[in-house]
Amino acid sequence: MPDTAKGRERIKEYLKANGISISKLATMYDLPRQDMADYLAGRKKNPKANQTILRIISDFDL
Repeated sequence: MPDTAKGRERIKEYLKANGISISKLATMYDLPRQDMADYLAGRKKNPKANQTILRIISDFDL
């Protein structure tokens, strides 16, 4: 699996700069808030987590 650390940091910076909460992002991607928080923190490293991170990067053009 590819390392998504830089991507996760870019997402977190984008969320902070644009006032988007993890809860709102989780709702946008139809995920539980805790799963999204775990994905962004790197606590869950599985194929679904990587796919979600890569999809967010693509969707927000990060």
